[in-house]
Amino acid sequence: MKVFIVLAHPEPRSLNASLAKYAVEVLEAAGHEVKVSDLYRMNFKSTVDGKDFREYNSEEPLKIFDESKRAYAGGTQTPDVIAEQEKMKWADVLILIFPMWWYGMPAILKGWVDRVYAAGFAYWVGKHTPTRATDRFGEGTMAGKRAMCMVTAGGKADHFNARGIAGPIDDLLWPINHGILFYPGYDVLPPFVTYNTFPGAVDDKRFEQIKADLKERLLTLDTTEPIPFRKQNFGDYTMPELQLKPGLEQEGETGFSIHQRAPKATGKRSA
Repeated sequence: MKVFIVLAHPEPRSLNASLAKYAVEVLEAAGHEVKVSDLYRMNFKSTVDGKDFREYNSEEPLKIFDESKRAYAGGTQTPDVIAEQEKMKWADVLILIFPMWWYGMPAILKGWVDRVYAAGFAYWVGKHTPTRATDRFGEGTMAGKRAMCMVTAGGKADHFNARGIAGPIDDLLWPINHGILFYPGYDVLPPFVTYNTFPGAVDDKRFEQIKADLKERLLTLDTTEPIPFRKQNFGDYTMPELQLKPGLEQEGETGFSIHQRAPKATGKRSA
C-alpha cells in the first residue's frame, strides 16, 4: 500500500511525532510506501486568503469557492497546495496524526484542509441534479481509498464515553471522520486514540504498549472494517432535501449514529 501521513504537532519530541516516526518504521518494514507531511516543520500556510489564488483580482471581493474552483480547474493553485493534493491522489491510505486541542484539530491541520480541499478536487465533484447530489459522503475523488485519525487526548478514556464529561469520542471526531474524511469519499477506519497523555502520564512501559497496539492497527489497515457511514446517493436519504428516510434508524435512536448503517443480523453497530 501507499500511505500518506499528515502530522500536526509543533514539537518533534512529542508523543504524536514519536508515534508518527514509529508508524513509518512499521509500515516500511511491512513493505508499504510512505510519505509524510510534517506541517509545522514545513511551515505550512494555514490561512486561506487572496495569495492562494494567482488570478484573483484584489480589487474585487474574495469569493473562496469561485477562486478555488477556478484555480484548481486552471492549474493555477500554489505549489504547496498542489504538492499535498498529489500526495493524496498517490496514497491508498491517509492518516491524520494530531493532538485533540479544544475538542478539535490544531489550527494548522484545519488550515491544511481549508487550502488543500479545493473546489473540484475534494468538494463540488460531479453533477448535481434534482434526484442526485454531487459526489460526496462516500463518493468523490477519494472513493476507494481509506483514511484514519491517530489522536492523542489529555483526558482519561472514561471522560470520552456517553456519560463522560467530555462526551463520546466518536461524536467529537464526527466533524473530521464524517465531514472531512468521508465527505470526499474515503472509507473511514475507526480512530486510533491514545488517552491520558498529559506530561508524565506516558512512561516507557506504557509507550511500548501503545506502540504494540498501534502496530496491530497499522498492519491491518487494509482489512479493518470502516465506520459504516451511510452514503449520500445510495437510497438512504430523500432528494433533494437530504433527510434520512424514516424507519432506517434503530428504535429511539437519535444523534449522529443514525447516519451509520447497522448490520441486519444483530441490529448492533459494527463501529
